[in-house]
Amino acid sequence: MTDEGGGTPGKGSARNRDAEEQSFEGSPALLKLTETFPEEILHAHAQHGDATCVVKRDRIVDIVTFLRDEPDLSFEMLMDECGVDRSEHPERFERFEVVLHFYSLTHNHRVRVRVAIPEDDPKMATLSELYKGANWFEREIWDMYGIRFEGHPDLRRLLLYDQFEGHPLRKDYPITRRQPLVGPLN
Repeated sequence: MTDEGGGTPGKGSARNRDAEEQSFEGSPALLKLTETFPEEILHAHAQHGDATCVVKRDRIVDIVTFLRDEPDLSFEMLMDECGVDRSEHPERFERFEVVLHFYSLTHNHRVRVRVAIPEDDPKMATLSELYKGANWFEREIWDMYGIRFEGHPDLRRLLLYDQFEGHPLRKDYPITRRQPLVGPLN
């Protein structure tokens, strides 16, 4: 159930469980996730050792906690958390997406979790309580895309200065925009 670019099915599209079940071969994470969270997994596939699922954002903390704490999965490591602006395809995707990459040192397997974030409510729960490294990843996503992470202990700019206006990796950010000049603090 992917589009030609390997993306998420369109908003509100129906799922084809039989086709999805066949594509999970070799991915214990996707099998366990779809068994445990059948209504929260919007789409999943595994191809060439690349396991990916799209989940509902309101249950992201429960899903990630399960991935970390389930003994058969043991995803001890959050390798990456990044933002994506998919505004070029508004008919197929929500405006934003947060993409998480997990790795299990114990079982030597990986999984990618994608969370659709709507433009009119760009936020999701923080994962910084589950993985300390999420703190910096989420600050970078906030800085570049303007996606808020509820419950984050220190959500402030990471790469840009405090007076910077806007979020430069949004596709609607004007590339010729001039920013306020900032002088020395002393």
